This record gives sequence, C-alpha cells and structure tokens, in this order.
Amino acid sequence: MKLTSGRVFLSSAVSFFAMAVAGSAHAQAFYLQEQSVRGQGRAFSGEAADTGVDSLWWNPASIAGMEGGEAAVHASAILPRGKVSDNGTVIVRPASAPASVGGDPVEKNPIDNGVLPSGAIAYGFGKVAVGLAVSAPYNFTTNYAEDSWARYTADKTKLRTFDIQPTLAVAVTPELYLGAALNIEHADATLGNYLPNLSALLPDGHQTLSGKGWDMGWSVGAQYHTGPLSLGVSYKSSIKHKLKGTVLTEGLLGPLAGQNGEIATRATFSTPWQAIGSVRYKATDRLTLNAQVVRYGWSKFDTIDLGAPINASIPEDYKNSWSYAAGIDYMVNPEWTVRAGVQYGGTPTRDGERDARVPDSNRWNFSAGTSYAVSKAITVDAAASYISFKDAAIDRTTAAYAGTAAQTPILVNGTLTDASALVFSLGARVKF
Repeated sequence: MKLTSGRVFLSSAVSFFAMAVAGSAHAQAFYLQEQSVRGQGRAFSGEAADTGVDSLWWNPASIAGMEGGEAAVHASAILPRGKVSDNGTVIVRPASAPASVGGDPVEKNPIDNGVLPSGAIAYGFGKVAVGLAVSAPYNFTTNYAEDSWARYTADKTKLRTFDIQPTLAVAVTPELYLGAALNIEHADATLGNYLPNLSALLPDGHQTLSGKGWDMGWSVGAQYHTGPLSLGVSYKSSIKHKLKGTVLTEGLLGPLAGQNGEIATRATFSTPWQAIGSVRYKATDRLTLNAQVVRYGWSKFDTIDLGAPINASIPEDYKNSWSYAAGIDYMVNPEWTVRAGVQYGGTPTRDGERDARVPDSNRWNFSAGTSYAVSKAITVDAAASYISFKDAAIDRTTAAYAGTAAQTPILVNGTLTDASALVFSLGARVKF
C-alpha cells in the first residue's frame, strides 16, 4: 500500500484510535479506582492516610513500619447501565445534501459488564518494608451494534491495562512514613468503527485498530500519624504509553476500494497524574472519620500522537478535574467493622468534545461495605456501590477521510441519559 493512499483512509481513523483509550463505566474518563474493597466501602475517602497493603495503590508509604507480611486479593463486578440516543446526527457525503445518519436511534447499555481483579503483598523488616501491587487501573469495553446511529464514531472498543507496582517504604520516625514505587504498565487497545462509502446506497466499510506496549511511571507518598489523626499525601505520575499496532480497513467500494488493507503504525498517549490528599480521624474507640481529595491531571491527555505513515497529532483537550470523598469506619466489635461513604467526581471531558465512545459525565458514588475477621490472620471484605451519572450531550463532530476530496463530516447530536453503575466487590486480607 502506498503512503499516500494510507493517509487517505487513516485520516478518518486517527480520531477513532484516540478514543481507544478513553471512556469507562463509572470512574473519571478511563480510570477505574476499584483497587481495594476496604476503600470502596467508604467511597475511597481515606486511602492515602490508611496503612497496609489495601492502600498501596494510593500511597506507597502505607506499608512502612509493618512487622511481618500482609497480602490482599480483590475482585469487583461492574454492571453499568445507560442510554446513548440520537437527536438528529447528520452525515454530509461529498456532493450530497446533508442526511440523517440513520440506524437504530437508541443504544442501550453500550458499556459491557466486567470483572476487575487486583491484589497486593508486602513484608516489613522493622522500619523498612517492601511491597508489590498488581492492578488494572485503566480498563473498559464498549460494544455498539452494527446498525447503531453511533457506528461511524463507535463500534467495539476494548482497553486492558495491567499495572505492576514494586514499592519501598521507610518509617523515618514512629510518626513519619515515606514511600516510593515504580508503576510498570502494559496497555492493550483494540477498537473498530464503520466507515461510510461515498454512496448512501452502498453498505458501510469497517476499520479495526489495535496496539499494545509496556511503559513506566512512578509514585511517591508520605504519611504522618499522631494520636487519633492520620494524614497522607501522594503523587502518581502520568505514564506516556507508546503502542505499536495495526489498522485494518475492509469493505470500502468504488473510488475508496484502494484503501482496503492493513498497515502498521504507532500511537502515543498519556494517562493523567494524580495528586492525593487524605485524612483519617479516630473520633472514638469505634468511629473513624475519613476524607480524601484527588486532583487528576487529565490535561496530559491533550493529544494523541500518531507515527508513520500518519505523522499527525489529534487534539483531545481534556481538562484537569477533581474528586471529593467522605466516609466512616465503625467497629461494631473487634471482629466486625462496617463502612459507608459518598464521593463526587467531575468529568474531564468538555461539552462540544464528547464522543459516543466516551459517554462520560459528572457522577455521585454512594458506597457501603464491611469487614469480618475470620481469625487473627484472615479478614474478609465486601462492598457495594451505586454510581449515578448526570445526563450529558454527545456532540463531538468528526469526519471520515478528513482533508481529502472524499471528506465526509458526521455532525454528531446525541445524549447520554439514565446512566448508572452497580459495583459489587469481595476481597480477603491475610497476615503472615
């Protein structure tokens, strides 16, 4: 395939490849926070200030001062719901009048259910502790029908990440803990979308993009414990992912038939940094109050940079955002603890830039959970969350074959409504 013809069909693909790393059922854009069942039970309101392996993802200092070992495993079932509806999306083919994009005008539950695993282990040698956390912080799957009104901007999308976090922590004094970690992360993205042929009488073509790669970031944190008060601060760096992959185009007819085929390319994007502040206060022997604020550096996801033969940058224009959480832990008896919390998260997506592949919006997270110590060594955790999303416009204009004589704009006009998610989690912690 010649480079020039590759540019023609890939010009319509680059924005869709960008979306392979955006969009999720219940966390900000493509970030999932279910790395701890204990944390979920209080809506992730005290994680950076708490101790033990369940806080390792949020603060590498959490394991400092441990005596002996601790391990935890978790699994979260995520059940998203919602409608993505057409309000009059228009396609403008060359030398043709604007026309309705057609297809099924309402797509119900386009984000698939899923199970998210995670786990961590640590061992303390007096003041020094080492740990390892394994998680999947950026993970989702969307699945639009082949006759959906959104088919030109979203078809089937899958993103899988695996984060391996080796950690070292030190108790500098009995009150002050410091920690640092590497975040070694693998990303694997696959997505598809339909492409319009130049005549409305012809069936659609199809495009599938895929890529994968390993990259690395870092985390640092500190905790201060004095009497009933615990404070925690941490920072997780952005990770610049460099994916090596392919683009497969099929089913284009007439003047576009020469664009069918497979071509190799690369894409680069960055995940957001996180700055986390947390406080826990033991108000009584049984009641602990928690609060946490997170600043997300989503502005790092400003462009998707495509390598040869495309050599282009696609603007995403995400904005930095916040989440706020408050919650409680209440010890019913020495074996049994109950939790509850609420969290508000703002979306980093902007009006006018929201795509059907990224039906993200502001949300409220209401959570409850419990822990039961089966023995001195084993504790079982459970949690449930209900996340409610604000209705939002889906309104990002795109174009197939952009910058060529075949340019075909799609003027997107849709809405996300009735969106929510249920999350049910189980976990266990073991001391050894």
